[in-house]
Amino acid sequence: MEQIVLRAQALVESKEASARQNLLEELHGIATASLDSFLQSNVTGPPLTWNPADVLFPKEICRSEEKLRNIRRDLIRSLSVDGGAVYKLIPNVELFCLAKCLLNNTTLGRPESSARYRWDRVTVNFWHQNLLSEHAASLQESIYRDLDILEHDLSQQDPNEKARRLIQRATIHTQHGFDQKAREDLARAMTETGFDFKLTGRLGKRTKYQEKDLSQLVVLAKSADSVENGTAAKPGVQPISPADLSSKGTTFKPQHLDLNDDTLLESIAFSKPPSQPSLSSEADISPALAALDPSNQPALQPLDSIILLAYASSITNTSPSDGLTREETLPYALRVLQDGDSNWQIYTQGLLVRSRIEGYKSRTVERSVLQLQALVDQVIVETTPATSGDQSQRETQDAAPSTFFPKPKPSESASASERLRYLTQLASPTRWELEAELASRWVSLGGLRTALEIYERLQMWAEVALCWAANDREDKARRIIRRQLYASNSPPGANPAIDDEDDDTKPEDLNIELHVLPADAPRLFCILGDLENSPSAYQRAWEVSSQRYARAQRSLGKYYFTHGDLRSADTAYAKALKVNALNHSTWFSLGCVRLQLEDWPGAVEAFARAIQIEEQDAESWSNMAAALIQLTPDNSINGADPGGKGRDDHEDGTAVNMPKRDPQKHIREAFIALKRAAALKRDSYRIWQNLLNVAVKLSPPPYADIIVVQTRLIELQGKSEGEKSVDVEVMEGLVAHLVATCPPAPAEEDEVVEEKTRRPGFERMLIELVQNKITPLITSSRRLWLLTAKLSLHLQKPLATLQAYEKAWRVTLNQPGWESGTKESKGLWRDVVDATEDLVDAYESLGARTREGRMGEGELVAKDWRFKARSAVRGVLGRAKEGWEGDEGVERLRNRLGELRAE
Repeated sequence: MEQIVLRAQALVESKEASARQNLLEELHGIATASLDSFLQSNVTGPPLTWNPADVLFPKEICRSEEKLRNIRRDLIRSLSVDGGAVYKLIPNVELFCLAKCLLNNTTLGRPESSARYRWDRVTVNFWHQNLLSEHAASLQESIYRDLDILEHDLSQQDPNEKARRLIQRATIHTQHGFDQKAREDLARAMTETGFDFKLTGRLGKRTKYQEKDLSQLVVLAKSADSVENGTAAKPGVQPISPADLSSKGTTFKPQHLDLNDDTLLESIAFSKPPSQPSLSSEADISPALAALDPSNQPALQPLDSIILLAYASSITNTSPSDGLTREETLPYALRVLQDGDSNWQIYTQGLLVRSRIEGYKSRTVERSVLQLQALVDQVIVETTPATSGDQSQRETQDAAPSTFFPKPKPSESASASERLRYLTQLASPTRWELEAELASRWVSLGGLRTALEIYERLQMWAEVALCWAANDREDKARRIIRRQLYASNSPPGANPAIDDEDDDTKPEDLNIELHVLPADAPRLFCILGDLENSPSAYQRAWEVSSQRYARAQRSLGKYYFTHGDLRSADTAYAKALKVNALNHSTWFSLGCVRLQLEDWPGAVEAFARAIQIEEQDAESWSNMAAALIQLTPDNSINGADPGGKGRDDHEDGTAVNMPKRDPQKHIREAFIALKRAAALKRDSYRIWQNLLNVAVKLSPPPYADIIVVQTRLIELQGKSEGEKSVDVEVMEGLVAHLVATCPPAPAEEDEVVEEKTRRPGFERMLIELVQNKITPLITSSRRLWLLTAKLSLHLQKPLATLQAYEKAWRVTLNQPGWESGTKESKGLWRDVVDATEDLVDAYESLGARTREGRMGEGELVAKDWRFKARSAVRGVLGRAKEGWEGDEGVERLRNRLGELRAE
């Protein structure tokens, strides 16, 4: 291929300007045609009617099966990038290599139309990325470098073409894990096409025996009106092109399997008009969407259908609180499948998305597997030629299984142009990827034998080994991997790729490394290292990839971290990041290692880089805060040393004011980071607890935030931990601040007016927290009852205050063993004495006051407060007579009793 490109380059340079331009046009056309033919033969179908080898290779090579097989093997090896390899049985790989070489040759790029050339280069590099077993950092950098340059070109495109490019870029973002960027591009594409949709709820029935209509999720979607439909186009939106309209006229579509469930309906039966209110308010949904009948929505334009599928694919479901769940993604696919006249490839992608979502539900998993099988059959049939004179393609044809469903007639299928029209935006999987996905689905369902048959037929030996390892057959998995990398003293003719049931070769006997390793050797070495827990295998993977396979160093880092060698783990992760600096998990792991090494600046840097890649990672925000809190305050700003005085002097003696050091800079940064983490992961009590611990270190403390955090901790742990979910010291500080800064309420003020009107902000929040959240949880904490008593006293509620003191005294007396008189119970006895004295003081100061509130208004808080006080003291003295006679506490209580009698 390189010779072909070099000859083309020399031919271009030898031509004059006018002839050179025509030749460049032809070469560009050859490159795009080669890529389309490759995708047609491996992704969409129908089969090619010509043999690419006959066109691209000399006759003497085509006549030799061995030469042609060797050339294709070398071409497949040439596609390895950063240690990642492509599938070794790719049909017609020479077409892709030709397109790759022509479109990545800068000399053949036409300066006057560089934007179009760059877009095609992005396309071929993106498909190259998809063909690899793992994403390559160098390819990713090349793709995004071109995308950055092409950002200006987007503004010069017409709306229809701009929407296509934005969707293509969103697909690239999704494949690389940048879901937020993908959604931003999809939103821009919607603006260009005039598309409008909303995920909402409508009343309907989901099961056959459901009597009452319940709210069901549905996507209401409507494309912009076009002039072909008899109405004016939306201002600023170009009418849909004839090509787009012709793509919707397909009579036949891929096979759609019915659910055939005894409980679930085939589709949701939505209620009929009168109009139904949606779950969204009118402010969230446009009138045009609100007027749609969810069971009979208008057909969508192809690009709009792709936008819906792209939204479903861009949603990450790492946790229930992050994005939409699978239940919420299903309506996107169903809305696309509702259009029976969709483009063939779009409809196929919709069936695939629905199959992936339904694979996790017991009542739909059968349809999910069968639908995926139908799609596999469709792709296999549509990409496998009936006969081929190319003997070197026999392995590929042998890898094609017999189909489960009947083969459609040619008249029941779509043309190649229709299937390829939106393939760049859809990025549909290749035939072998679909089969591997089907095998993985069988593994999840327990169909190990079926999955192994698929993997072995595809000669995906790494997947075969992983399949055995997942079923506790690691010895067999190790033997399979070692047969790909090592040789033994086996008899000649033994097939090193096949692991027979009767093979009794021990994995350790396969120890002579092959002279020519397979293209995916780095991955195989890493899998072997996982199976044998061998760092030498990871190191060998790093060596054979010419130090470009980042996974090898990531595995080494994990191994060293597990075995406590933190310095080596730090070095390994750093090497992996030199190869691929956009790997979020590696930055996170490096940050965790540096936390344990107490390398606080390095940990902050690592977690900050992880956040730049994945801004919604709550754990990275939380861990970065943990590192920030350990940093010492900056001694200077921009290298200056203010000497703690905030002044400096020039050489001439003139004074210059310098910025003062902020001793709480890093604490404030940690507080902000933890607030972000708590917002992203609201159900993690550890993050909320850390946020509370950091908040109280600030000066002045953010009182309102502290109340919010304590409230959330009670919501998360109140039912399981009870009063232990309350930080007593923090609450005591809050109440003390309230008493010191807020004036007490007038005794005659109405209670409702006091709490709802007169006390806004911090004061009201704290009162509601104590009275509504904390008080119901108190069971055995004297300090919490004293806290509520202090707050009630501040609010001029003597009855509530006295009742809190009584409860604090009772819970103290209920502690077992305080009356025993032992050394261990000395502390409990002192608490009882203090609580009794506090109660007597409360009776003396509050008993003769007037009650608050409407019930018993005007009456005394406790008419017989002296009797209650004497009874409390006598009761404590009676129980302490045997254990604490002669103790100082007994004398104190007797003195108080004498004072009460004297009164």
